[in-house]
Amino acid sequence: MVKFLINRPIAVLMTTLCMLILGLYAFGFIPVSLMPNIDIPEITVQVEANNMSARQVEDVIVKNLRSNLMQLSHLKDIKTESSNGSGIIRLSFEQGTKIDYSFIEVNEKIDRAMGNLPKTIKRPKVIKANITDVPVFYLSMTLKDQDKNKGVPSVSNNELYPVSQQFVDFSRFANQVIRKRIEQVEEVAMVDVSGLVFSEILIIPDSEKLDALGISLNELESAIKAYDVEVGSLLIKDNQYQYNVRLGSQLNTIQEIETIYIKKNERLFQLKDLAQVMEHPQKRTGLVLSDDKEAVTMAVIQQSDARMENLKTSLNSLVERLKKDYPNIEFSISRDQTKLLDVAISNIKQDLVWGILLAFGVMFLFLKDVKSPLLIGISVPVSLIISLAFFHVFNISINIISLSGLILGIGLMIDNSIIVIENIIQYREQKYSLSKSCVLGANEIIKPLFSSVLTTCSVFLPLSFLSGISGALFYDQAMAITIGLFVSLIVSITLVPLLYHLFHLKVSGKKNSIDRFLERTNTLDYAELYEKGFRFVMRKQKECWAICMLLLVSGVILFQILPKTQMPYLTKTETLLKIDWNKPINVEENKRRVLELLQPIKKEILNYSALVGSQQFILDKESTSMPSESAIYISCESQEKLEKIQYDINLFMQKRYKNAVFSYSEVDNIFNIIFSDKEATLIARLRNVENLGSAQNEQLKKVWNKVQQNADGLEVKPIALQEHIELVANQEKLMTYGVSTNTLFDALKSAFNEREILSVVDNQNFVPVILGGDTKTLEEVLSETTVQSRDSAVFHASDFIKVVNSQDMKTIVGGIEGEYYPIELNTDGENVNQVIDNIKKVILDNSLYNVSFSGSFFNNQELMKELIAVLLISLLLLYFILASQFESLVLPLIILIEIPLDLAGAFLFLKIFGMSLNLMSMIGIIVMSGIVINDSILKIDTIIQLQRQGNSLLKALLIAGQRRLKPILMTSLTTILAVVPLLFTGGLGAELQAPLATVLTGGMILGTIISLYFTPLCYYYFAKRIEKKNRMKNTELQKAA
Repeated sequence: MVKFLINRPIAVLMTTLCMLILGLYAFGFIPVSLMPNIDIPEITVQVEANNMSARQVEDVIVKNLRSNLMQLSHLKDIKTESSNGSGIIRLSFEQGTKIDYSFIEVNEKIDRAMGNLPKTIKRPKVIKANITDVPVFYLSMTLKDQDKNKGVPSVSNNELYPVSQQFVDFSRFANQVIRKRIEQVEEVAMVDVSGLVFSEILIIPDSEKLDALGISLNELESAIKAYDVEVGSLLIKDNQYQYNVRLGSQLNTIQEIETIYIKKNERLFQLKDLAQVMEHPQKRTGLVLSDDKEAVTMAVIQQSDARMENLKTSLNSLVERLKKDYPNIEFSISRDQTKLLDVAISNIKQDLVWGILLAFGVMFLFLKDVKSPLLIGISVPVSLIISLAFFHVFNISINIISLSGLILGIGLMIDNSIIVIENIIQYREQKYSLSKSCVLGANEIIKPLFSSVLTTCSVFLPLSFLSGISGALFYDQAMAITIGLFVSLIVSITLVPLLYHLFHLKVSGKKNSIDRFLERTNTLDYAELYEKGFRFVMRKQKECWAICMLLLVSGVILFQILPKTQMPYLTKTETLLKIDWNKPINVEENKRRVLELLQPIKKEILNYSALVGSQQFILDKESTSMPSESAIYISCESQEKLEKIQYDINLFMQKRYKNAVFSYSEVDNIFNIIFSDKEATLIARLRNVENLGSAQNEQLKKVWNKVQQNADGLEVKPIALQEHIELVANQEKLMTYGVSTNTLFDALKSAFNEREILSVVDNQNFVPVILGGDTKTLEEVLSETTVQSRDSAVFHASDFIKVVNSQDMKTIVGGIEGEYYPIELNTDGENVNQVIDNIKKVILDNSLYNVSFSGSFFNNQELMKELIAVLLISLLLLYFILASQFESLVLPLIILIEIPLDLAGAFLFLKIFGMSLNLMSMIGIIVMSGIVINDSILKIDTIIQLQRQGNSLLKALLIAGQRRLKPILMTSLTTILAVVPLLFTGGLGAELQAPLATVLTGGMILGTIISLYFTPLCYYYFAKRIEKKNRMKNTELQKAA
């Protein structure tokens, strides 16, 4: 085949050019993203239950839904959280589940359960987790000259105006104009908004006038509703025309409401004579802060098939236009994933370039000429560009996983070309002609080269057996390396021999100045160098075997002492501070506390925004926060500054609000959704053996205190309890004085501004009309609110109401086992078993509870077991491939014995660089297993060929070592240098791949030495044993003859 191709140079070059054009054209269609687009097997169900306590939400709604949803197919885990007015159910499915089908099944289960839920409950929302649902960035908007009192009329209580009417108008403008302008961008799927403030019309009756005239609140409400009636429509014909006439009246403005007529005792009154009618902001349960100002924030969601770079360009230009069009609005961007993408991709590309340059530097040094490295410099870009065409075919995006696969593949691509060129050079040194050297050199190396590529690629196949998202995620990396290596193999055995032939057709024999300089700088005699080492190893065989045993023992010891985590440690410059003040405070007090917290540290912060209270986001699965909770996004210039700010926050919270519960969590981005382990190291799940009723909270406190005392000094979060007030009506008094329960309830709703009587349409918004009053304290409401009996007698609400203070759980957690209380313990992996034993002893002494355990510790253990199984399967596959190549069951063992020895080098480098044994480093070990044996495969193949040519065993070992020394050194160095930049550059992509590069570097350095000297030693013993058996067999045959 090679001879045919060399004789058809134009056909080969045109075919290559065609493939390059296809690759470049396909590149324009390949999406660029931070991470691969994979299905996340999670579904969230959000329950809205206004005016229900956490206990009511759990018992009446969530428990019912949980029992129905536990019957779902492929369900892995279920976790529920019930809180005041809301509930959330998180469903995790097995990886590989068709999440679209599960989404349909979840909706079907909820529809069936709706019949058993209270009729007033809205249908729960079902949200399917999707990578593209993560906002590209958050756009916060504030007014530059924000004046809280602007547009506020003179009223008796300014609490009715927490924000100005100016901000209300700005909020409406942002929602109706700016949001729609952003959604018109082609790459934007939707814009999720929070921080909006809506208006409502408040009617404050004059109680003294109403009492004097004998007009009750119900009569006032009926009179107002009578003016907002739509009876229906009539079809009227007028000759050849017909008209649709609507009958009824409709209220549209505040002026129309003020002029409503009310008749009492044969007298007519207008509503404005009996009550004050005003428009003011609705009561809020949440708000958004940006730079100490209240803001409207928009989460921009991209289209699933949009290219991130196109979206970035479109949005940046749009934001600049918005700034020019609306100069009175301040725009600020936070959580910008486009920057994260730019930094990660640019760092990986930079590492790619540096790896190529370092590898080429090695080639110039070893090959001692200019043409050969330039030839390799052509083959590598050709392989990369052609690989892009296959990226498009297999629907692989350009992301940090696939790019890291290409980085690993670069060194191997160079190796393929080096081996072919070096083999051709050796034939030319044996005085073969140029054409024959190209043919023989390429043909001789095809079989072992194909075998080495196959062994490298085969180690990625078992990675698909990993459970969870990890197995699906690294499909891109495996495919990138596989595509790159097979394309490189084809280029190496087709294009490289041809180009070498063309480059050396007109060689004068006179070397240029660069070649002469390279020869002077590298004067090593590789044959002599290897011979010295080979003779030393053969003389000191026992010592060499002892060193190998030492390496095995060292590998086992290092494996035991290395820390084990799920993912590598990554530099963090941003965090999300979640605070539960653990007090029944309103959103305005929550805002004050957040600003107080941020005041001393905001000079050190690069960017921050705060989501105070509950939010209005539609797609946010965590948007069930209560008015007493906050989430503060903090971004800093460096990790050191972030750690200092976290330390200052901890001191502030311990000093000012020691009862508050707060924690730091990962900021939502694609990477954290896929990789972050949101669970604590260890979670103790306390579950009631029986229903404890009202004594449950006290018993839980006792158990919690004992757990804290036996937690080996670990910090245990306090129990989040909430104080609430129950207003209990005295039914006996109500019946005695002729006051109905509905009358009392309506009066209290009106006093607390919760009595909505109708809605009016203002442009695209529905504005509620509330029959209420000024904001008052609870005592003032009960003492001043009056109700009328059936005989028109007037009583105060306090005459019938008893105030009862109580305490209950703020959030009730449940799972597959039912309701439980989680105690999170962030301990070291080494101490987990001791902590578990201590907690079990505490629970054994308490017959009211039992305990089970979960957490990231168990997930990490399961992952490590799976990775070890994957490694063993990879070794088995390598054995099968090598056995097929060499037609021997023993020779593969000589090659594979190198892998456990190389682990010592890999583990040592992890220890030196302070890294843990994690998912990435374990994948690095698997990858190393496939790469590191390539040198041994080629060397054993050369030894066998030399023996077949009539060379003795020792001579074959020596000559093969001398011939393969330079190629082995070059291929090992190029592979190592291709990944070394990952160890010394920052950024998300480089840090993620650094453990893999560390393992590969350590294993390859040790593996190169073993391939050069220990593998021949093993083959020597193997061949001697075969020779001995053959001699014995011949002797027996001679005796028999």
